[in-house]
Amino acid sequence: MAGSDSPPPCGEGSGVGGIGSVSADSASPNSNQPADTPTPAPSPQGGGEQALADLIRRAVAAKTPLRIVGGGTKAFYGRRIDAEPLSLAGHTGIVSYDPSELVVVARAGTPLAEIEARLAQCGQRLAFEPPRLGEASTIGGVVAAGLSGPSRPFSGAVRDCVLGATILDGRGQVLRFGGQVFKNVAGFDAFRLMAGAMGCLGVILEVSLRVTPAPRREMALTLDLDSSAARTRVCELMRRPVPLGGAFHDGRRLHLRLSGGEAGVATLAAELGGEAALLSDWDAVRDLNHPVLAGDRPLWRLSLPQTAPIPPVGAVVAWDWAGSLVWMRSDEPAESVWQAAAAVGGHATLFRGAKAGDEVFQPLEPAVLALHQRLKAALDPAGVLNPGRMYGAL
Repeated sequence: MAGSDSPPPCGEGSGVGGIGSVSADSASPNSNQPADTPTPAPSPQGGGEQALADLIRRAVAAKTPLRIVGGGTKAFYGRRIDAEPLSLAGHTGIVSYDPSELVVVARAGTPLAEIEARLAQCGQRLAFEPPRLGEASTIGGVVAAGLSGPSRPFSGAVRDCVLGATILDGRGQVLRFGGQVFKNVAGFDAFRLMAGAMGCLGVILEVSLRVTPAPRREMALTLDLDSSAARTRVCELMRRPVPLGGAFHDGRRLHLRLSGGEAGVATLAAELGGEAALLSDWDAVRDLNHPVLAGDRPLWRLSLPQTAPIPPVGAVVAWDWAGSLVWMRSDEPAESVWQAAAAVGGHATLFRGAKAGDEVFQPLEPAVLALHQRLKAALDPAGVLNPGRMYGAL
């Protein structure tokens, strides 16, 4: 933890100082910078909530757009915008963590690695297994980007684990949504809107997350199955209460991760056969740096119904999420990819390879876009927070 040489015992909080510099390593670089290069940004003098609020108010008065910057590890993701940086680098620390309550509360600039190390000491983890896109990755950026790892179809998404959030809106006001317990259901779940909003609705200051116990046993297997046969096999497995924690196909072989109790994992492993593999192989799947994802051509991320056919609009390089997340290289026009994904009940995102001005996310229906615009206007009426980060119309 920041400010201490060793973490406190399980159950004790480990926050540092007062609320300071805010969230989201999902910030974008300026349009004249390389997409994958994070931009250093100075923290506001004083580094506190009031200093950040003052910066937002001044930006509103001057009609200056702000680009929210945390660790910068997701700078490539989403649309590129040209705006003044608002740094959240100093806003770190685990505010509270009680393993018996299965909840951790952390400031948005807290490194993901710090939180995961703290949870691991108590035999717990983040169920949605967020991609670790670099050592600087922050928990605010994790929530703002809304990306989930290989456990997504088995344990839920980022927004399923968000219990509450404190944000600065586009007026420089502090807003608190949700709470820190599972049973908190009062009011509109506005805190869930922060998951995947790319900082367009507010600057995340603090977030509370549900955590889960780590499985007693995990093991990895590989099976020689082509993509079609592998999807069928995984669908069959998911109809049963088996300890499956990951299903990834690299274009040649099916990789399975078994997660659960000792007896359940051993029984399923004996049934499946295949070859034993290293659990560490799953790090590349989680962190999106598997060799099959490397390359210069545009990389698309298609989210599809598990049993839907994969649209023939590019070269499938891999799939994850038990067949629901398809990684595809394609030089087709974006409209063709979006339409093909929508035709089978899914959607597509240009994950890497977007140029300045390109739309990245699946276009919204007019009524849905209008709802997004009303939310943006309510929380950021001057439109200064990450404008255009998700869609040009936002």
